[in-house]
Amino acid sequence: MKNSILQQRSFDFSLQIINICRNIAEKQKEYVLTKQLMKSGTSIGANIQEASEAQSRKDFIAKMAISLKETKETLYWLKLIRESKLETVLVMDASIDQCDQLKYLLIASIKTAKKNASE
Repeated sequence: MKNSILQQRSFDFSLQIINICRNIAEKQKEYVLTKQLMKSGTSIGANIQEASEAQSRKDFIAKMAISLKETKETLYWLKLIRESKLETVLVMDASIDQCDQLKYLLIASIKTAKKNASE
């Protein structure tokens, strides 16, 4: 199956998260927040990938909902890192914007799947 836009964007976002975490760990020697960000930020794409092979529409919706929850957690860590000044505001604002975009794409995808399930 060809990767969807959501799969590609979440993969690219995961790479961005890895780079942010690596940069903070190397420069700031901060590992607790970056570990949390790494887990939630890369989980978004992993769950989207899993949803692409869902066994049913219900399974697809459940996996996408988990991914949506991970975007919300990731937004929390990104904002916390930005406000604690562990990384530049410019870098963090760009990541927050990308995460928000993923969140809105996930919301739309879940709504569409639910609508199609009721038809």
